[in-house]
Amino acid sequence: MASTDMRFSSRDEHRSWLSAQARLPVGFRVGAAGFGFTPVEVSKPARMTATVIALDRPTEAFAALFTKNAFPGAPVIIGRSRLSEDTLGAIVINNKISNVCAPDGVGTSERICAAAASALGIESRQVLPSSTGVIGWRLPEAALVQALPQTVAALQSESVLPAADGIVTTDLYAKIRRVDLAGGSIVGIAKGAGMIEPNLATMLVYLLTDLDVPREALRASLQHAAAMSFNCMSIDGDTSTSDTVVALSSRAVACPDLLAFQRALDQVCVDLSEDIARNGEGVHHVIRVAVTGAPGIEVARGIGKSVVNSPLFQCAVCGNDPNVGRLVMAIGKFVGEEFPGVDLSRAVLTMGGRRIFADGRFILDHETEAALVAHLRSAELYASTPPADGLTFRPPIGYPPHERCVEIGIDLDAGGASCVVIGTDRSHEYISENADYRS
Repeated sequence: MASTDMRFSSRDEHRSWLSAQARLPVGFRVGAAGFGFTPVEVSKPARMTATVIALDRPTEAFAALFTKNAFPGAPVIIGRSRLSEDTLGAIVINNKISNVCAPDGVGTSERICAAAASALGIESRQVLPSSTGVIGWRLPEAALVQALPQTVAALQSESVLPAADGIVTTDLYAKIRRVDLAGGSIVGIAKGAGMIEPNLATMLVYLLTDLDVPREALRASLQHAAAMSFNCMSIDGDTSTSDTVVALSSRAVACPDLLAFQRALDQVCVDLSEDIARNGEGVHHVIRVAVTGAPGIEVARGIGKSVVNSPLFQCAVCGNDPNVGRLVMAIGKFVGEEFPGVDLSRAVLTMGGRRIFADGRFILDHETEAALVAHLRSAELYASTPPADGLTFRPPIGYPPHERCVEIGIDLDAGGASCVVIGTDRSHEYISENADYRS
C-alpha cells in the first residue's frame, strides 16, 4: 500500500511534490537531452530523449532483474551479461524505441554503451543500456550517439527529476519515490503505462541509494522487493519484452541495519508499483485486491491477478458498476483451472470494506449496491469525456488527484498465505491509446 493517501489539486502541486522527493543520494548524477529523428520504418518525425544515470565512481554493489518474455530486447540481453561484471558505472536509457528484434540490435546497444562510456571516462562493459517504446523498430544510432555528449554535459547531482522525465513514453507524469534512512536515502524512478503484467512489466525502474549494502545483499533485497510489488501488479496481462529493474548503491553512507533497508526498499517499490498502475494508459481506477487465508502464495497471487486481469470486471469498475458476479467468476475461473483442490466454501468477499459474499452466497440489497457505487466513484481518478472527433479519448488531467483504490478483500480461510495485487480498470482511452500507438 502506498505510504500515504496524498491528494493533488493541480499539475503544479504534484510537480512541486515530485521536486521535493527528487534529491539524489550521494554519489549519483543524472542528465538528459532530447533530439529529433525520423524512424527508418515510418516517414514521420519523432522525438527521443537520451538519459544517463552515472555514479561518481563505478560500484560493485548493483543488482538487476529482467523480463521473462522469450523475445527479450537487446538491452535486456546485454543487461543480463552485465550482472557478471565486477563494477557498474552508468546506465544509458532511451525512450520511444525499445530495440527489440531489430536488425543488429545488440550491436547497436553495445555501440551506444561504448559512446556513453567514452563520454564518461569509463569502460563500455561498465555501462548498462535500457530502451523502451515501439517494438521492432531500429534505434537511430547516429542521432543517439550524437546526443550523448550533450546528455553527459547536463549531468548534475541535485535532482533525479530530469531522468524521471526523460524515461517516459505514454506516461502522463513522472514517478518518483524516496525513503530517508540512517543518514542516507533510497530514491526510485519508474516508467510504465501499458503492456503491464509482471514478470516484471513494460517498465523501467531505477533504484538509487547511497546506503552501503554489499552486492549479494542488494541482489537479495531487490528480489524480495520485486516479489511483493512489481510482480504483484498488472494492467493488461501482457508481459513486455523490455522489463528492467536496476538497483545501484554508491556505498557512500554506512548502513547499520539491513532489515531496515529491506523495509525501506520494499516501500519504495510498492509505492512505485501503485504509481505505475495509477499512471496506466486510460486508467480511471486502481484496483487493490487483498487475498488472505490462502493455502499458498501461488494461489493468493493467482487469484488476485485473475481478478484484476478480467476484462469484464475491469470494464464494470470503469463504469462504476459493482457487478460483483464478475468478481466471483474471476476467482472461480482461476481456482477451477489451476488449483481445483482449493476449498472456496468458506470464502468471504468484501468491496470497500463491506461484506458482499459469505457462505457461498451474495449479501446484496439496495443499500449495499448504493454503497458499492459510492465506493467506486470515490476511487475514480477522472471521468471519461467523449472525444470531440469521435475517435480519440484523452485524459483531462496530467497528475494523480488522489491515491484511493477500489478495495477488494478475498479471505479464503484455507491457509496462512496472503498477497496484495494491484490492477486497473479498462477504458475507452486504453483502446484509443493502443489503437494508434505507433501512428
